[in-house]
Amino acid sequence: MAIQWFPGHMHLTKKAIAERIKEIDVVIELLDARLPGSSANPMLAELTGAKPALKVLNKQDLADPARTALWLEHYNSQPGTRAIGLDASMSTPAKALIDACHALAPTRGSMVKPMRVLICGIPNVGKSTLINTLTGKRATKTGDEAGITKVEQRLVLADGFYLWDTPGMLWPRIIVAKSGYNLAASGAIGRNAFEEEEVALELLDYLIPNYPQALAARYKLELTPGITDEQVLEEIGRKRGAVLSKGRINLQKAAEIVIYEFRAATLGRITLETPEEFAQWLAAGRLLDAERQVKKDKIETSRLIKLKKIPRPPRTDAS
Repeated sequence: MAIQWFPGHMHLTKKAIAERIKEIDVVIELLDARLPGSSANPMLAELTGAKPALKVLNKQDLADPARTALWLEHYNSQPGTRAIGLDASMSTPAKALIDACHALAPTRGSMVKPMRVLICGIPNVGKSTLINTLTGKRATKTGDEAGITKVEQRLVLADGFYLWDTPGMLWPRIIVAKSGYNLAASGAIGRNAFEEEEVALELLDYLIPNYPQALAARYKLELTPGITDEQVLEEIGRKRGAVLSKGRINLQKAAEIVIYEFRAATLGRITLETPEEFAQWLAAGRLLDAERQVKKDKIETSRLIKLKKIPRPPRTDAS
């Protein structure tokens, strides 16, 4: 099942960014350090064009530090881009952000030429919490739920440094299937847009080969060779008492446990993708999307021919 979620207020956010970007010096994109590729909004790249970009890997304290280093290196190698990691334990996140923005736009930042920064990110990436930390007050509502912020705000972060905050925004169509599952597991997608059991199975399918020690330690499991995600989910349900009548496992409850404990990092510091993996998923997703578009175009052409809105193409000589 492809996971998609694009509520109406996200259309308004897209329009607001397209209008605001004309006067912006630097774009900060807040990424989830546990899924940096999947949480990078491709629509944002289209909207912001060649504007200098600061990629902030937020929640790095929940992510695999070795993989965070790979992602920082990946983004820092791109032209016009800097990348830094942040987490809730940092005492001076404002200084880190301001310094990085000044490096990207060194001629801005005075009262005469103030630095104008737009901060964007997917829902539930921790943007509101970060902004409250930056400003030292409760400037925005926060919560462990996607889509809380719904209006644009302007904040003064320092003298000559203006920050525009935008609501969390996904993109209309997620073409990388794995990204949809990772976004759902992280909490970036509304609860009504996915099935917990399906997301938990996809999550376990990745954790079994990549983080077997974390699973074994947390759930006291023996991960024998060839064990499947379905078997692991059932065993987690059994270990945690999610048992129905006649010994049946409550897979819904087991799935909720797995997703919650991934989000809370009680499973350990986990990152669900490397730059190389995401590049492969993206290439496959683009290929599949192109094939889907060709089929869609053929169907639409046939429909228009039947309605006599376009002429039937001339027959070619098969011989």
